[in-house]
Amino acid sequence: MKIAPIVDAIKNFNFRKNEHHPIIDYLLVHTGQHYDDEMSKSFFSALGLPKPDIYLAVGSGTHAEQTGKIMVEFEKVCFKLEPDLVVVVGDVNSTVACSLVAAKLFIPVAHVEAGLRSFDRTMPEEINRILTDQISDYLFTTCEDANKNLFKEGIPESKIFFVGNVMIDTLLKHIELSKNSHILENLGLRKNGKIKKYAVLTLHRPSNVDESEILKGIFTAL
Repeated sequence: MKIAPIVDAIKNFNFRKNEHHPIIDYLLVHTGQHYDDEMSKSFFSALGLPKPDIYLAVGSGTHAEQTGKIMVEFEKVCFKLEPDLVVVVGDVNSTVACSLVAAKLFIPVAHVEAGLRSFDRTMPEEINRILTDQISDYLFTTCEDANKNLFKEGIPESKIFFVGNVMIDTLLKHIELSKNSHILENLGLRKNGKIKKYAVLTLHRPSNVDESEILKGIFTAL
């Protein structure tokens, strides 16, 4: 969902090509960290993303196993393709793994959604955020608070670019498309023009689903 507006922006940039702005050649790498169809292939279809150029198929495992597998496979990609830039998004294991590989090969790294902090280092994502930001060359932030967090951590201002939230781009693009969706009918939530009350919830972060009491608390609150 986060890479979709970036791919769209590159396509639009290339469409407006001129002699002063060469075409951006890019390849979309899918690590396979979110390997279930409902977490992966369905998003590519719904968001109109092209099929990934490279699929690493790392699958599941502990944080160390998954991060290590991604690094091993992504390093092969970098050796073969020699990219000028690696763009990573968010705060998952793929983010920090690909960033580490690129940094060690002296390939510049751009981090989209840089500077976000929960200030809770028991969250695996928080460790990923901090490490990725420290080794990135271009840090694209979503809000002023993210900029402040990076300043406090010693990131030079010259590396920080306040660009806004790419998820808003995805939202705006799909608001109109959603009006033509039949998902409510398919789920029995709309009949004869009337919509039943409903809520949408996604849960997949380890901090939410790995502990039964925490997961139980979430559903109890709902």
